[in-house]
Amino acid sequence: MIPAGGSQGGGKEKGIHYPVLVNPRKPSLSRMPMKKPKRASPAKASKGRNISPARSKAASSRAAKPALRRAPAADDGKAIIRGLRSKLRAALLRISELEAAADTDFLLGIPNRRGFERELARAIAYMKRYRASGALIVLDVDRLKPINDSFGHAAGDEVLREIVAALTRQVRASDVVGRLGGDEFALLLWNLSETDAKAKAAALEQAIDELSFVFRGQHVTAGASAGVALLGPQSAAGRALEEADAAMYVRKASRRHEPRIRLVGGER
Repeated sequence: MIPAGGSQGGGKEKGIHYPVLVNPRKPSLSRMPMKKPKRASPAKASKGRNISPARSKAASSRAAKPALRRAPAADDGKAIIRGLRSKLRAALLRISELEAAADTDFLLGIPNRRGFERELARAIAYMKRYRASGALIVLDVDRLKPINDSFGHAAGDEVLREIVAALTRQVRASDVVGRLGGDEFALLLWNLSETDAKAKAAALEQAIDELSFVFRGQHVTAGASAGVALLGPQSAAGRALEEADAAMYVRKASRRHEPRIRLVGGER
């Protein structure tokens, strides 16, 4: 069946209109008027957005979290830096204390051999630069071993302390008194001629010879022998120590010290 107004043939169909079926009970959508959506009033909009206090608090905390995280991070970084600086200061102080301990005789509180050799090297460097002069005296306590053997090392330590006190009284604040080891000491003296240096060595020997001690009721005296080496711009630390040490042994042989432990009350 061909609708009215149509044509039949093998050619191309023109002007064909297909019927549109419409439900008479339901109006067509194309014929229905479109209603514009109503915009809620500000009051209703705010009323519709009302949420519970708990949800509002949670939302506020979530919004504030980024700011809260950034502030503590900066404060924590400053605290870490302060802590690291404090640890660094403590470490540097500890290093300084260890270096001082490494250069100091723990018993007598004066430079040990390492510390004295360092001071001697600095002094010679100064003399080379400013054409200064000085003297090195090496001093050996003559009767310390018999005191240690007879009365113990505590007695020997007391003798050493008194000897250091006597040496310190004989020198200036700018001079250096050190312990090379055992019963051997060294003194670095500034601006002394050869004559003055030898006179100072003799005065140091006398100061130690005059010391006396009493151990277990026995009267004990010590003694010392000193050797001198002059210092100047051409000096070397190692060579100067060798010269003063050799001069000390020559002096020691000439004095011919022997153990002199006098008893009190006939008790030995």
